[in-house]
Amino acid sequence: MALAEAQADYGLLSQEQLADLRTHVKDVDLPRALEVEAEIGHDLMAELLVFAEQCPVGGGRLHLGATSTDIKDNAEVIQTREALTLLLESLGELLHILASKIDSWAEIRVMAYSHLQPAEPTTLGYRMALYARDLLSDWRALQRILSEVRGKGFNGAVGTRAAYAELLGTDKLKDFEARLSVLLELPFHSITSQTYPRKQDYEVMSGLADLGISLYKFAFDLRILQMPPIGELAEPFGEKQVGSSAMPFKRNPIMAEKVNSLARSLAQMPRLAWDNAAHSLLERTLDDSANRRTMLPEAFLTGDEILQTSIRIVRDLQVDEQAMQDNLATYGPFAATERVLMALGKAGADRQAMHQLLREHAMAAWATVRAGGPNPLSELVANDPTINEHLTPVDVTALFDISEYVGDAPVRARAQAKEIREAVPEPPR
Repeated sequence: MALAEAQADYGLLSQEQLADLRTHVKDVDLPRALEVEAEIGHDLMAELLVFAEQCPVGGGRLHLGATSTDIKDNAEVIQTREALTLLLESLGELLHILASKIDSWAEIRVMAYSHLQPAEPTTLGYRMALYARDLLSDWRALQRILSEVRGKGFNGAVGTRAAYAELLGTDKLKDFEARLSVLLELPFHSITSQTYPRKQDYEVMSGLADLGISLYKFAFDLRILQMPPIGELAEPFGEKQVGSSAMPFKRNPIMAEKVNSLARSLAQMPRLAWDNAAHSLLERTLDDSANRRTMLPEAFLTGDEILQTSIRIVRDLQVDEQAMQDNLATYGPFAATERVLMALGKAGADRQAMHQLLREHAMAAWATVRAGGPNPLSELVANDPTINEHLTPVDVTALFDISEYVGDAPVRARAQAKEIREAVPEPPR
């Protein structure tokens, strides 16, 4: 319809013909189009013929100078832009929920882990800020991709606009293309072949896959933290929800597992888009067409599903502060050895010798913890005579209070929340 509108400006269609097309433009008859396609084996031509059948006055003027991708590629790019816009709205919603949670949890102390081993304390807000940082990066990247998405334009069979030049003259082609861009509210690539550059699909798929990375990590971490031995966080679990058909006690993290499963699938899409772009030989081949019919919608549907699921998880995330305190009591003393080591160094002790001594006490304490006993590390260190040459037992005991050993994590977590609110528009209610 947009092509006909633009061509009417140049006298290629009468107002009567244009009015006829406008009258029937929304009378899409899929059964008839499928019937025609079964006969002629061409999907775009089938729809075109059905549209023309419906328009006795203007049907004969449809598709002048055009090739199939002048219609399909531009339509797909419009779909891509609309889909990216929807995903960005959902991602914005998730980021604002995260910002609120970060502020609420900025001071809540939790044990942090490196190598999946207890490390040092952090705060729950700071940990959530790590996920928010990655997702904010994704939001900015997808915004950039959206701003750079371009349609094919109307360049004909190999991109030269030869047929349109025959109809209009070469001197009118630039204005003609500009008119179509306005009608479709779509910027065009300045140079194309029969299709828009398939590298654009790779950019879009890579942006979606990058989002999948961030959500995958969050969901996987949640599955670890939901394990009863840690038990600090849990995804929402309905009052009547069943975790297992065999084991009535189970609270399986099925939402987080779904995010991981779908994000893993999404990660494969850039590979397929890469092949489509690299194998788009000369001015175009058709071996990308069939897989793009599933790749593009599935990628966006997958991205949408993992976003919507993540929104539900974060909004109703269950926090067990008692489990956090218990884990800090069990593993926190190990983290205090770093504070003690710093204090010993400031007192003039040999750093390497003190490190070895603290390590010996820590290994002994680990054995006690594994046996089910309380962590004895603070007593072992406070009463060590070599350490007492530099620090008193009272000094050492004070150093083992790690409740404030989180640096400036709360401040930086809140700063991340503020950055989100300043960068990302508030989602529509």
